[in-house]
Amino acid sequence: MTPKPFGPIPAEFRDLDALPWLSEATPAYVYDFGVVSARIARLRAALPARVAVHYAIKANPLPALLKAIAPLVDGLDVASAGEMDRALDVMAAGTISFAGPGKRDAEIELAIRAGVTLNVESENEGRRALAIGEMLGMRPKLAVRVNPDFELRGSGMKMGGRASPFGVEAKHVAGLVKRLIIGGAEWRGLHIFAGSQSLDTQAVIETQAATVLLAARIAEEARRAPPLVNLGGGFGIPYFPGDVALDVEAIGAALAGELDKLDTHYAIELGRWLIGEAGVYLARVIDRKVSQGETFLILDGGLNHHLAATGNFGTVVRRNYPVAVAHRMQDPPEEIVTIVGPLCTPLDRLADRVSLPKADVGDVIAIFASGAYGASASPSAFLGHPPARELLVGTGDA
Repeated sequence: MTPKPFGPIPAEFRDLDALPWLSEATPAYVYDFGVVSARIARLRAALPARVAVHYAIKANPLPALLKAIAPLVDGLDVASAGEMDRALDVMAAGTISFAGPGKRDAEIELAIRAGVTLNVESENEGRRALAIGEMLGMRPKLAVRVNPDFELRGSGMKMGGRASPFGVEAKHVAGLVKRLIIGGAEWRGLHIFAGSQSLDTQAVIETQAATVLLAARIAEEARRAPPLVNLGGGFGIPYFPGDVALDVEAIGAALAGELDKLDTHYAIELGRWLIGEAGVYLARVIDRKVSQGETFLILDGGLNHHLAATGNFGTVVRRNYPVAVAHRMQDPPEEIVTIVGPLCTPLDRLADRVSLPKADVGDVIAIFASGAYGASASPSAFLGHPPARELLVGTGDA
């Protein structure tokens, strides 16, 4: 049997054997905040000083993580009233923005009352926000999310350049901005997001340049410069064999040459790139089984905790996340195994025919690059198994 490759293990975790949290109860996610803070510092050094850093908390909304990350970033971006509540616990309302195409009236009202910026996704949402603001006797803070007339090449999820529930088509944005201002809104700027999970450095550079030009064009059409242009994110991380990390230093250097095309403040909104490689999912082997010559390791957690690793979160071709036998990372491979969870579905497959050191019942399997879109993006209630624990380490707290 020929083994299938798996993705690259992040450099920070290539000596996992010695880490004390391997003794923790499983299934569990462990997030190393030291990796997160180093990522933020690297990004700050790479970006022009006038570009703010925002954290998109949809990537990982763990309250302890939000509390730790809030002092290190300039803003938080949320996509529901629930996320907004968590953001308001750790950051001032004026630094929070709220995106999403299906905001309920109650959510819009909560955001206006709190002073959170709403990223308006449609003409109708703009009208509703103005009406709710008038009803409250409050001036709503409104930005416009733009559906750009281009997409981010190589992105895992394309968010622009096509018919979309996200944002207002670029050609209609200036007119909407004028109507929002006339209607009494405090216009907070533009949110332009073209795609997600790109590992193509040149594509990110080109998309950011196109985004700045689009914002400048809208400003000219609206005859008013936006107070802030959120350039979106789209920075991917290596998950699979052959993936190569983005060159953020090259991206920052190229962006520095574009910003003077529009006199405004800028922000980059990142989630996955900041937290993704800082997380590890740990699950314990509860059974070994040989079926028709193929060895299966059956774990105490699976698809219900880590949907993405099974390929069921938008992956077109099933590929293997970086994986290891946690206490034997320095040992050579000894067998080819398929790693599955405890659920009664063939979809619950965490790694397919990977070559690893032998793992026995009781050993811990680690799945890396698991810090983003893991626990909160998985069907934890499916089949009634208990949820995974989540632990934040490396914050310096006693």
